Amino acid sequence: MRARKIKALILRTAGTNCDAETYVAFKKVGASPVLLHINQIICKKEEINNYDILVLPGGFSYGDDIAAGKILANEIKYKIFPQIEKFVTSGKPIIGICNGFQVLVKAGLLPGFNGANNAAKQTVTLTFNDSGRFECRWVHLKFNRNTKCKLLQGFPYEIITLPVAHGEGKFFTTQEILQKIKDDNLIVWQYVDENGNLLGYPYNPNGSLENIAGICNEKGNILGMMPHPERFLTEYHHPYWKGMKGKIIPYGYYIFNYVVDYVKRNF
Repeated sequence: MRARKIKALILRTAGTNCDAETYVAFKKVGASPVLLHINQIICKKEEINNYDILVLPGGFSYGDDIAAGKILANEIKYKIFPQIEKFVTSGKPIIGICNGFQVLVKAGLLPGFNGANNAAKQTVTLTFNDSGRFECRWVHLKFNRNTKCKLLQGFPYEIITLPVAHGEGKFFTTQEILQKIKDDNLIVWQYVDENGNLLGYPYNPNGSLENIAGICNEKGNILGMMPHPERFLTEYHHPYWKGMKGKIIPYGYYIFNYVVDYVKRNF
């Protein structure tokens, strides 16, 4: 009997530009991805809960007008939140990458400390890089093995490399909220050097507090991260693939694979 295909909904809008790469990523790990414009959800032509995974890809939604991800976050909060809330409560995974991460925090879905009304209040943000410029390069990341993120439980690599490409990636919040994030083990990824040390710029490309590159919610089924796993699916995506041929691990591929496996195991 053939196993059913895991259906991944990649939600896009004007300015989204990493949707095609994200589509390819899910195809490569054996899922069945679908690209949908948010208007198809707003107009009720499609239902989010018909899918197994919800993905908010990278890009510059609505040109990052007002603030990065803010307009799309408001559409989610005020137009389709009941569907999102049902999806989150079911335990199904939501992933926000770069601009998608910005959307999730500005919709209040991450870290999601507000219970049933978690879209009503934003508690953290992703703001302008300390460098004052767009940062586009490869970085090292450390995986928090104690994280509550259910989607990556058992992820075998502690230090990985992925590319970043953002102008507003600095994770910022109050000391009270930051401490709660740390105490609750909601940090998933941190910017580090190649040996896993927490250092400042350029290793921390944006000045994020605690070098935070990605977090999850308390339930563990929402993951937001600034680096782009969809841009590292094969060894040929790595800038030094010629000199390191056969020695490169495409970490992005494994991130998507773990998310799909989580759905297969639990739904």
